[in-house]
Amino acid sequence: MEITDEMLKSMEVGLAFRDYRFAAVMGPRRVSMEITNEVFKSMKIGLVFQGYNGRISSMDFHSKATNYLVTASDDESIRLYDTQNAVCLKTINSKKYGVELVCFTDNPTLVLYSSKNGWDESLRLLSLNDNRFVRYFKGHLDRVVSISFCSEKENFLSGSLDRTVLLWDQRAEKSQGLLRVQGRPAVSYDDQGMVFAVAYGSHIRMFDARKFEKGPFEIFAVGNEDSEAHVIKFSSDGRRILLTTKAGRVHVIDSFHGNSIASYNVKPVVTNSMLEASFSPDGNHIISGSGDGSVYAWNVRSGKVARWGSTDNEPPLVRWAPGSLMFVTGSSELSCWVPDLSKLGSFSVTK
Repeated sequence: MEITDEMLKSMEVGLAFRDYRFAAVMGPRRVSMEITNEVFKSMKIGLVFQGYNGRISSMDFHSKATNYLVTASDDESIRLYDTQNAVCLKTINSKKYGVELVCFTDNPTLVLYSSKNGWDESLRLLSLNDNRFVRYFKGHLDRVVSISFCSEKENFLSGSLDRTVLLWDQRAEKSQGLLRVQGRPAVSYDDQGMVFAVAYGSHIRMFDARKFEKGPFEIFAVGNEDSEAHVIKFSSDGRRILLTTKAGRVHVIDSFHGNSIASYNVKPVVTNSMLEASFSPDGNHIISGSGDGSVYAWNVRSGKVARWGSTDNEPPLVRWAPGSLMFVTGSSELSCWVPDLSKLGSFSVTK
């Protein structure tokens, strides 16, 4: 692999990140740290990847090869990172089509991304190995605003401003199903791929992925929420749903019964940016961006844990690394947040 200036810059690792990685991989024993409020409060930026010429518009960790992170940016680039080794592995430019949303497939060398050129709303399956388009997915007539890939299968969902949700098999160019909606849709599969959720307006509609054509088996009202849905996600155990809206509300909902577990307010989004939030791996904590550029953390049971301010005026993207004590934020740079071990009294070591 050719060593580029970008790779050298990305390897300038902060002390907190270096110390955390050393503790996490020492010998045959592995550090296990429970995600507590104290751990959250100690979180700090340990590593920053720079070099973007625009804001990061999307990012995704691979569900199994969890050290791999892919980002999309307004500078029309797709970048692949190895967060464990603190290096940017590859940058691919999509100058012709632009890029807005990006996500991994089940194969960490293949990503799915949406266009941002205003004239071609096709989705593209891209091989990161050789910068080759494997397949095009045509069907939407307006901008795609939500994508969810089923990690257990080869299916994915896409939601568009054309007020449709399309269901796809990555092996076929034509969609496998269509749902019409009455607003901007946010879509998500659960981790098992058995159920998916579609949010728009003030409701979440739950579908059985095997017989979606029969319509939703449950419809959950989300309080008095009338703002457009931005992001919807399931917790890793499938028991909770996270929903964010343009008005700056972050909802946590029981996925079986539809009752509200918690609801939080951040600054509303006044730009075309996305308000994103993410569950911790255990589903008991949430991180969220805010319209004023801040990052918030909450304990689902007890409320706000921490807030990290910013001089930015747009919400950062946030994403928790699966199975890890690290989350990332994306704005005009990519930041990796890890616990500051010097601020924690002790942590357990297990085999």
